[in-house]
Amino acid sequence: MAMVSPQAIQILKNELPLEQENLLLSGDAKTGLVLVDIVNGFCTVGSGNLAPRAPDTQIGGMVDEAVKLAREFCEKKWPIYAFLDSHHPDVPEPPYPPHCISGTDESKLVPSLQWLENEPNVTIRCKDCIDGFIGSLEKDGSNVFVDWVKSHGIKVILVVGICTDVCVLDFVCSALSARNRGLLSPLEDVVVYSRGCATFDLPVNVARNIKGALPHPQELMHHVGLYMAKGRGAKVISEVVFGV
Repeated sequence: MAMVSPQAIQILKNELPLEQENLLLSGDAKTGLVLVDIVNGFCTVGSGNLAPRAPDTQIGGMVDEAVKLAREFCEKKWPIYAFLDSHHPDVPEPPYPPHCISGTDESKLVPSLQWLENEPNVTIRCKDCIDGFIGSLEKDGSNVFVDWVKSHGIKVILVVGICTDVCVLDFVCSALSARNRGLLSPLEDVVVYSRGCATFDLPVNVARNIKGALPHPQELMHHVGLYMAKGRGAKVISEVVFGV
């Protein structure tokens, strides 16, 4: 399978350097965890058009990190907001093929996170678009995510999920714009956890045989997604540390 060479990826990373920080969570600043689309249709092997075809190290690692964080947040009774990609079968989302159809297993949390549905500190939001901020809008103009931030007095959101350069990035950019306009008070920081995010792999030789598809080398696009998020004002971290 043709892929971007490690040397080429390293050259690009050298041209787009990404300094990462650590995040210490002590409870002093009210922190909320945002889980983006950690559903079967994107993460569980063979679970639909956009699911991995074989076990994927980056996606598996992301799920593991998300589970660890979710357990910590639930033990501390800190707020969690979980997006589930969920589409009506008659409403396409170009350029993507049908995926995560509402009511199917594809649109459900991965098995290792399904317990979240019964946790009192968790808000679950089904979304029918890439950008979860837009997907949190109600018909009356209110926004469930904005209300979640305000009602919990959240100062920091810690974002994990899939895909780093698609749904995660779009949500992060919208949240940052809303924060900058004063729409998300008291939110101060949007933090993206690099090991808690993942994206998909579509090598150029495979994409060439799919009409309209763009090549999508996984490691490179994961880096680009993180780089773009930082460029918009997010903090990108490589480790989460829980203090006393």
